[in-house]
Amino acid sequence: MPSAPSSQPASPPVATVPWSPDATVAEAGEFGLIGEFVRMFEQGEQVLLGPGDDAAVLRVRTGHVVVSTDLLVEGRHFRRDWVEAVDVGHRAAAQNISDINAMGGRAHSLTVGLALPSDLPARWALDFARGFADECASVGASVVGGDLTGASEIVVAVTVMGACTQSPVRRSGASVGDALALAGRQGWAAGGLAVLGRGFRSPRALVEAYRRPEPPYDAGPAAAQGGATSMIDVSDGLLAEAMHLAADSGVAIDVRRDAFDLPEPLHAVGAALNIDPVSLVLGGGEDHSLLATFPAGAALPEGWTVIGEVREGEAGTVTVDGASYDGPTGWTHF
Repeated sequence: MPSAPSSQPASPPVATVPWSPDATVAEAGEFGLIGEFVRMFEQGEQVLLGPGDDAAVLRVRTGHVVVSTDLLVEGRHFRRDWVEAVDVGHRAAAQNISDINAMGGRAHSLTVGLALPSDLPARWALDFARGFADECASVGASVVGGDLTGASEIVVAVTVMGACTQSPVRRSGASVGDALALAGRQGWAAGGLAVLGRGFRSPRALVEAYRRPEPPYDAGPAAAQGGATSMIDVSDGLLAEAMHLAADSGVAIDVRRDAFDLPEPLHAVGAALNIDPVSLVLGGGEDHSLLATFPAGAALPEGWTVIGEVREGEAGTVTVDGASYDGPTGWTHF
């Protein structure tokens, strides 16, 4: 996946742990698990004090500090029969790092809280931590702390901190005439979720995209440096996120269907499930692509493609090819 060069290696392979291979988290114990987590989490040069005290201490040399928090709940955001623990770790880190990306910044430090059932295999927790650490390492970020407790289902709570070397790009800066552009894959994770929901495991490329997204980590800073006027992470759905940009900026947005070059796997899913594959692109989330606006006529950074424009109209209105859209626009949590 596109990413910044990392100053730290991927997390080391899991060594022999001081408990039986089939131990539960209760048998491994809170501090036994924490000890293994800390061993996996490499610390970057920005960390003055990492895991082990009441709080981490970080060094911020220049720029703006940006912070975000997100949750994953078993049964709502993932299912263990669909996604391996290591992939849940990658997903949990990726969706948080992507929020910093959407501000035009680079993530450098994360904390993670885990609520786990006592009978969960301890190996699941260690595999999760390995995936989480590896995704963080792909952008040079460190896991600097967290918490561990019991619960009836798995809950993951992540806080990410990063820095912007220029002014953060907000959702509220789009102007009439701006170009609407997209960076990263879009609709792949939605296609994977659709086939998993029908009991299938192919097309494999889409299922893997759902299990482990590949956010365009270089695209956010590049957009900020390239003059993006607004930007957002596509986590819940392209049209839903476009509505946020339009509402916060006090404008309307139009998206062009013909701007999307649909890959063969999306066509295959559309044919198999008797749905328009474009609906997966327009309403799908969890690829963590980026949606941004740029001044009209501006040269777009590498990896960005124009998919629409900002227009005059009622704030928050989003159309497709100039007309209202009656298909799914994205995920809602309640």
